Amino acid sequence: MTNRTDTGSHEHLLAQLAQVAEGIGKTFEPLCEVVVHDLTDPQHAISFIHNNLSGRKVGDPVTELGLARILDDRYPQVLAGYPNQFADGRQVKSTSVGIKDAQGRYVAALCLNVDLTMLQAASAFLEKFAATTPHAGARDNLDPGNAALLRAKIDQFSASLATTPRALSKKDRKTLIRSLKQHGFMEIRNAADVIAQHLGVSRATVYSDAR
Repeated sequence: MTNRTDTGSHEHLLAQLAQVAEGIGKTFEPLCEVVVHDLTDPQHAISFIHNNLSGRKVGDPVTELGLARILDDRYPQVLAGYPNQFADGRQVKSTSVGIKDAQGRYVAALCLNVDLTMLQAASAFLEKFAATTPHAGARDNLDPGNAALLRAKIDQFSASLATTPRALSKKDRKTLIRSLKQHGFMEIRNAADVIAQHLGVSRATVYSDAR
């Protein structure tokens, strides 16, 4: 196939995409395979692959999706989170980003393939680990002094401002703490400690803001 772009600049583009792919791959290792496809050479399209989960290799031919882009420059440039699978049947969540040259023709693609079997196993473990079993007569409270209620009031105030407790401005934090004091929440046991921890400030700051 005739190159669709200048050879030198195209090789530079592929080299830069390889750097991006390596960075993404290392960030999401070992869950995500990242592949760079050279769409100007469909018979040997894979030019770089990091965290190889599919068993493919550099020099392997273009995929059906890559071929679709080669044949139609109007093909969607970004396909995110579509279902896929490896040759051995493992379920995959894939994202493919087509790269165009200055003339609007597809010349490369950056593809991410997340192995869902690893995540599904982790999800099953966390679900089982977090499960509780009710027992008749087993009653306990590990939150003395209604600290949960105090944290809920802080969360409610923060949500009303479309932010989080630790992201409150100094002005809004003072308004919150003075309101808590006015409504008697500072009388809850260890209130200053609970407020300080939830807001990410010191106890001294809590007492200062309450004045």
